[in-house]
Amino acid sequence: MVIEADVAVRRMSHDQKVRLADEIYAQQPNTLAAFLALPGMGVDMAQLEVALHIPFVTFQAMKLSGHQWPLVTEDIQDGCLQRLTARARFNEGLPQELATKLVEQFHTEHAERYLLAFVYSWLDEHDLMAVRTEAEKYLMMAALNLVECVAFVGAVKPTR
Repeated sequence: MVIEADVAVRRMSHDQKVRLADEIYAQQPNTLAAFLALPGMGVDMAQLEVALHIPFVTFQAMKLSGHQWPLVTEDIQDGCLQRLTARARFNEGLPQELATKLVEQFHTEHAERYLLAFVYSWLDEHDLMAVRTEAEKYLMMAALNLVECVAFVGAVKPTR
């Protein structure tokens, strides 16, 4: 569904993307807010446009899934970000071979591995994987945290 969502978003006009942003704001406002805060962290408008493609595709894929997605709250975002940064810090101190193995295992076993692969591919396609600046670090963290949040709420069993 991620590929179909990406194709659909790429084909959207500017006005359609604005309507999609409005829809995201109505249903998953925190996911959009995390990206709209990026200019305050030094992300320029060209980078923001690249970054916004990620929640657009994510939301479109969520819609295509037919699954009823729980709201990604600020608390969920904070918890996922804490786990994400803890994992990154843990990997920093490991020998390269072990760190590589753990990263591969993380990707292979990830609940949203296709979304994760899309995010990495999209950022790489736009030369944002190198994380050369603080702004690029914040952009990367927002993108990866979105994937973590979707995996987290996707695992939540609906209550009756």
